Formats: sequence, C-alpha cells, structure tokens
Amino acid sequence: MGTVEGRAALIHALAHIEFNAINLALDAVWRYAGMPKDYYGDWLQVAAEESLHFSLLSAHLQTLGFSYGHFPAHNSLWEMAQKTEGDLLARMALVPRTLEARGLDATPAVRAKLAQAGDQAAAEILDIILRDEIGHVAIGNRWYGWLCSARNLDPVAAYAELSAIYKAPPLRGPFNLDARRRAGFSERELALLTP
Repeated sequence: MGTVEGRAALIHALAHIEFNAINLALDAVWRYAGMPKDYYGDWLQVAAEESLHFSLLSAHLQTLGFSYGHFPAHNSLWEMAQKTEGDLLARMALVPRTLEARGLDATPAVRAKLAQAGDQAAAEILDIILRDEIGHVAIGNRWYGWLCSARNLDPVAAYAELSAIYKAPPLRGPFNLDARRRAGFSERELALLTP
C-alpha cells in the first residue's frame, strides 16, 4: 500500500475479480435453462452492476498510471464456475455463497488500508462494491434456497456436501457477519462460522 504500483496491483486484482463476475453472471443466465423468469432478471442485474464495478476500478487504475491487463491475475472464480457448470445448485452454493461472500468479509479491511494509504477514491469505490455485493450474494442465497427447496434438500447439509465434492476453499475468518446476515445467510449458517 506504500507505493502507487502496489496500490495499482491491488486495484487491478479487484478489477479482474469484477471482470470475472460479469462473465459469471452472464454464464448463469446462458447456461441454465428452465429457471423462473426472475432468476434471469436477477443475474442480468448482477452483470450490469459488476460491469459498473469493473468500469470504476479500471478508470481509477488509469488515474494511477496503469491499465487493466498490466498485471497478472488469478482465475479462481472462473475455475470454480467451470467445476460447477453441470449443476446449478453447486454453482449457487460455491460461487456467490462461497467465493463472492468472501468478498463481503475482506472488503472492509481492504477499504481501510486504501483509505489509510490516502486513496480515498478507491475506498469510495469499495463502498459501492460492498453495497452491491451484499445484494449479489443475497441473489445467490435466494436461488440456492429455491433449488434446495425444489430438490427437498437441507441447505446446510447440502452446502457441506457440495463443498467437499467440489473441493471449495475452506471458509476462514474474520467474517463480516452483519454483511452476511444482510445477504441472507441464516443464523444457523452464521453460527457454524464462529467456533
């Protein structure tokens, strides 16, 4: 955080996550037929908001003297999308409810570091992202719950099973319980996060 290049690398990593999230939302629309109309509207809304996030981060990156594509980036979000492409329940469990929910936990600390480093513009972008991501995770929770109900599955037990089958990264704190609660995680699920 002490150098412009270091902050730019972080902003670039966040922009890449948002870029992948656009594709993930559109893939959720394209790949899975036969869902209720609201499902498709929800994920198109997510794609539009992820596009805004990417645009904000990309524009900010340029103010730092860099552009998207300047740094290497990881693809763990897209890799999980590929692993779960054959089962919408697994996709909802492990992309929005696991990987994207991790962003709910990590964003406040990253925001604080950027603000402390004097990058108030980046901190304000993260405020927008956190606000919207709560809604995106809530959409993942909505459709995960809908699918569990349609398949007569216990959501907590099904999540544990899917996490094991698809080798999801283990959940680790600290957890933003308030954001997770607003995103629709049940008290039963939240209780499992804290020993």
